Amino acid sequence: MAKDKIAYVCSNCGQEAAKWIGKCPACGQWNTFKEIRVASETGSQAARAAATSLRTSLSGRPRPTALRDISAHESPRIDMNDSELNRVLGGGLVPGSIILLGGEPGIGKSTLTLQTILNMPERNVLYVSGEESMHQLKMRADRLGKGDSTNVQILCETSLEHIFAHIKELRPELVIIDSIQTISTEEVESAPGSLSQVRECAAALLRFAKSSGIPVIIIGHITKEGTLAGPKILEHIVDTVIQFEGDQHYIYRILRSIKNRFGSTSELGIYEMQQTGLRPVTNPSELLLTQDHAELSGIAITAAIEGVRPFLLETQALVSTAAYGTPQRSATGFDHRRLNMLLAVLEKRVGFKLMQKDVFVNIAGGLRVTDMAMDLSIIAAVLSSNVDTAIEAGWCMAGEVGLSGEVRPVGRIEQRIAEAEKLGFQHIIIPKANLKGLNTGKYGIQIHPVRKVEEALRALFG
Repeated sequence: MAKDKIAYVCSNCGQEAAKWIGKCPACGQWNTFKEIRVASETGSQAARAAATSLRTSLSGRPRPTALRDISAHESPRIDMNDSELNRVLGGGLVPGSIILLGGEPGIGKSTLTLQTILNMPERNVLYVSGEESMHQLKMRADRLGKGDSTNVQILCETSLEHIFAHIKELRPELVIIDSIQTISTEEVESAPGSLSQVRECAAALLRFAKSSGIPVIIIGHITKEGTLAGPKILEHIVDTVIQFEGDQHYIYRILRSIKNRFGSTSELGIYEMQQTGLRPVTNPSELLLTQDHAELSGIAITAAIEGVRPFLLETQALVSTAAYGTPQRSATGFDHRRLNMLLAVLEKRVGFKLMQKDVFVNIAGGLRVTDMAMDLSIIAAVLSSNVDTAIEAGWCMAGEVGLSGEVRPVGRIEQRIAEAEKLGFQHIIIPKANLKGLNTGKYGIQIHPVRKVEEALRALFG
C-alpha cells in the first residue's frame, strides 16, 4: 500500500506548506499550521488515471478561447419555494453547486434545511444525517406538519463511501449533508471532524457535484470563536457560504450570504422562529418596530438597508452614571468600536460630556446590522437617554456620521424615504448631500436635510 503524504495547512486561511511553519506567510497568524495526512492514490486508481490520460489526446483537451467567442447565459435555477432563501442564493439553487450553511448549535440550521426540502415535493431529495436518528428527524418533520412527505429519503450514515453508494442507487436531485463534521472517509486515518477529514470529504463532495450536476447543501458548525469549523478550508472549496445567525433568546433569525459565486453577497433573509418552524418575514419593518414607545426616552427609529431591502429598526440606548469609576460601553447588534467613535464625536463636536457615564446600545429584535446609516439614530438615542427626553413619534432618520461631526450621504435614499412613508412616519432626517437629484415633491413625508449632527439634534429636540 502506498504511503500517505503529509502536508501542513493553516487553520486560519488554508495556506499549504511542505513543512511546519511558525508564522503563516499568507495571513500572518502564529501557530496555526496543522499536520494532515493526504492519502495517496492506490495502484488501481493510478492505473485508471494513467489509462485515461493515454486515451485523451491533445486535441481532445480544452483549448484557449477568445473572450468574445464565449456565450454568456444565465444558469438555470432551482426554486426552493422559499422567497428569503431564494433571495440570499441569488434567485435559486444552481445545479451542480455546493452550498455551505453555517451557524451556531441550536440556531435552526437543520430545521431550515428540512423545512425547505419538505416544501419541494417535486424534487427527489436525499437527506444524510450524521448527528440525528431517523426517529428524531421524523419527529421534527411532524412538528413542521410535513411528516407524510414521500419525496425526502432519510439516511443516517457517516461513511462517505457508503453515502456515495446510496446516491448511486437512489439518484436524487438534491443532497443534504448534516453535518460535514460527522462525515469521514476511509482514505484518511483521522477522527471525524478533523481538518484532514473535513478537507477530503468536502473536496470529494465538490467533485461529485460538479461531475453529476446534482447540487449539494452542506451544514457546518460554528466554533466558539465564531468561525466555521474547519475554518477557511470549506470556504475555499464551496461555491456559496451562507450563515444562519441570531440570538436564541429572540424569535428572529438572519440568513446572510458571505460568499456567492452566482449572486450578490449583500442579500439578507429574515425568519421568525415559531412552534411550527421558521416563517419567512416579508415585511420586517412592521414586526421590528414597537408601537407603544411613546414618551420613552432613549429610542430612535432608523431607516436601514441590508442588501436591497429597506426596513425600519428601533435603536435603543441607555445612559447612566458609572457606578464603579470605569465607564462601560456595550453594544448589542452594533459594532462597539463604532459606538466608541460616535460617543467621541458627540462629546467633542456637540459638547455633551459622557466620559463618566455608562452607555448601552441595543438593536431591537436581536438583529445585527452593519448599515452605516444607523450612526445618526445611535447618536439621537444616546442623547435622548442622556437628557431623559423622548423623541416625538413619527420621526425617523438615516445618515452616516463623520469624525468632524458632519452627516455624510448614504445610499438608496429614495427606498428609505418610501419605506418610512409607507409605515406612516411624518418626518425623516436625511443628509443634505442626498438632496442632489432627489424629487422631494413626490413624497408625502416631510424631509429634513442636515449637514451636521447639531442640526439633526436641533430638529429633534428643538
